[in-house]
Parts: sequence; C-alpha cells; structure tokens
Amino acid sequence: MLGLLLLQVLASCLWLGHSEVVTSFETSCPQFFFREVPPNEALEPENPARICQRYDNQYYFATLYDRKMRIPVYSAYIYQPGPGKRPRTWLVEPQLIGSNYPKTMEKEWTLLNRYNVSLEKLSQSQAILRDYKNLTGLNRGHLNPNGHHEDYSSRVATFTLTNIVPQDEKLNGGAWNNYEQQTMIRRTQGCTTTYVVVGAVPGNNYIAKGRVNKPSYLWSAACCVVGNSYTKAWGVIAENDRNQVELLTLGELEDTLTELYGRGQVSLFDSDCPRE
Repeated sequence: MLGLLLLQVLASCLWLGHSEVVTSFETSCPQFFFREVPPNEALEPENPARICQRYDNQYYFATLYDRKMRIPVYSAYIYQPGPGKRPRTWLVEPQLIGSNYPKTMEKEWTLLNRYNVSLEKLSQSQAILRDYKNLTGLNRGHLNPNGHHEDYSSRVATFTLTNIVPQDEKLNGGAWNNYEQQTMIRRTQGCTTTYVVVGAVPGNNYIAKGRVNKPSYLWSAACCVVGNSYTKAWGVIAENDRNQVELLTLGELEDTLTELYGRGQVSLFDSDCPRE
C-alpha cells in the first residue's frame, strides 16, 4: 500500500514537472537555449513566470513573462523559417491563473465558457484581447515571430498574448520586419542551428489604462552553430518609437542591456557563444 502511494506521489511530481508554467527552464524545456543555458538573472522582473510554451501537447518555445507589466521579458526559440499561412486566432496562458488550469495555451472563449473563468480573473494574471483594441500608432508585436517557424502548429503557438508587446506599428511593419525576414536569412547562411532570444525593455508608458506596459526598446540576439565546432553571434536593438534597427555584436548588445535594465551584467547565451 505504501509502495502504491509513493508511486502515485512520484507520478504526480513528474506530471507537475511538465506543466506549462515551470520553476526552471533548465529542467523543463532547455532545448530552446544554446547549450541549454538561459539568459541570466539580470533580466528577471519582480514577479516573473517561466513558461514552456505548449500547444497541441508539444513545447515550441520558452518565455519569461513579467506578471506585473503584463508583457514578456523575452522569448527563446530555434530559428526554423518556412512558408505557410499566418494564423488568426489569439491564445492566452491558463496556468498563469493557477496550476489547476490546462497546461496548454487556450482561446479566451474556451476559458470563459468551458472552464468558467471570469474575464476579470483572467485579466489579473496577463494581458487579454481587450487590452490591444483601439490602439493608435501601436499594434501587437510578436517577440517570437510566426514566420520563423516551419509548420502551422508552431506558428499558431506564437499567437499567444504572452509572446506579444505593444509595438510601434511603423517599426513592426518596417525596419523590425526587415530584420526578421531579410537580415536573419542572410545572417544564418551556413548555420545548422540558430538559437534566438528576443526581448523587450519595459518603458514608462502603458496601454489599456495602465494595465500593459509599452516597452522602450525591443532587442534580439542570435547564436548560430556552424557544423560541430564553430559558432557566430549577433544582436540588434530598436527604440520602440523609431523605425530603425541597430545591428550590434552580442557583447555590445549585452552591455547595452546591462545599462538599460540596471540589474547587473546581462548574459544572453552560454559563454561559448562569441561576444565580439
């Protein structure tokens, strides 16, 4: 009897370890980080949530989410672009409400009608669709863009509001889009695997009556593995009110973020990823 009880407890712990909101990226979804090493604690907000972004019973990327600002700090993924349709349905993260809710992203409608979650309760834990309505000069900007994924399910997974920030619409459709769709293709020539971390620096302005922070900067870093021994890296940063993207070395980006966040030296990748 005792043995059966221990087995039940073990099974419960194993299941909890696979939940969407996790205690550690290293033990739950390390595959999205170069050498399985996430960015260091210098990026962590006061009230973070680590999300292994799960859709259709599969992990597609990882997000560090700021519960207070209601925006992602960063999303980390492997660059695997491919042609295909752009999804239309926006999703939310049930486990930000509580661990007893589904372990995969869902539509707002599903949570409200099937799980009897009130919109007020949902909105306490994260941004909701209503927050992004009637914006002027801003739109929903992906950190992890759907175009960097090769199949429909992986693209759908990027359409969660935990992967979205209020982004300057000219930047989103202009210089940032050019970086995502053109510069990345050129920069990743010859890469066998490219690890990407895209983030947002919180700003002083908000949308939705103060509920959702408008980032002051957006940034992206890539670490590309060429063959078995060679790696190269780069970074970009953009002010979230100008249609301009600045290309940097990884070291320059980390130093810039160190100043912007003010929480100590930022490290985005394992030390084997070149900073120069």
